[in-house]
Amino acid sequence: MPEAKAKAVYAIYAFCRQADDSIDEASTAQEQQQALKKIKGLLEEFESGHVPDLPVWRALKDVFDTFDLSLQPFYDQLEGQTMDYHFKQPETLKDLEQYSYFVAGSVGLMLLPILAIKHHQELTETAISLGIAMQITNILRDVGEDRREIGRIYLPRELMDEMNYSDRDLKNQMINPSFIALWERLAKRSEQLYQIVKQDLTKFDQDSQLPVLVSANVYAGILEAVRKNGYDCFSKRNKTSLIKKLCIYRDAKAVLKVSN
Repeated sequence: MPEAKAKAVYAIYAFCRQADDSIDEASTAQEQQQALKKIKGLLEEFESGHVPDLPVWRALKDVFDTFDLSLQPFYDQLEGQTMDYHFKQPETLKDLEQYSYFVAGSVGLMLLPILAIKHHQELTETAISLGIAMQITNILRDVGEDRREIGRIYLPRELMDEMNYSDRDLKNQMINPSFIALWERLAKRSEQLYQIVKQDLTKFDQDSQLPVLVSANVYAGILEAVRKNGYDCFSKRNKTSLIKKLCIYRDAKAVLKVSN
């Protein structure tokens, strides 16, 4: 990406990293709450026009001066982090997508005015779709790790019941037809959302279309990796291989050359 856009993305990443680390690095729920309260206080200070004397906030001031950003997605991101430390298994797919909006769709909205300077107002749902798709992909990749390491089940309870896949099955890392059907239901939803992004790709700035398309396809490649590994997202770390990434990059450039 052009240098100004790349630096803007770095600044937003730094904010999100700070918010995420406040949850992951705190040892108690009280410490998590205090850390998020501190970041929210700094965000409110920033909104009032006083820039906190810290690198991330000075960088964000430059981003807000250059691009037409809104502060609401930043507050939504912090709400997503709050949902994490008050975690509750989602009951329905709608609940999962709502959670995914706050922790990831909000990031799409933060980045959107940088990636689509002229058309960001009409691409709101597209940006949210990309964030939700990526979050669901993360969840499908990390089913075993989330259950084992942090005791969280992101798979919607309603879908687990519908597919007759129990908590005991999950604890025992069962890869059976019920699990595959459940996993595929969520994977198909994620792929539908990636497709929305691709349909609207030409509305993004020309210098941003390649990063957006490559990002979507690299993440979608994680789903294919899980399938190739027999749906083992319990004992294997599934990812898009370097060779596959290079192929995705090459193919994306070819697609954009034709469309532009």
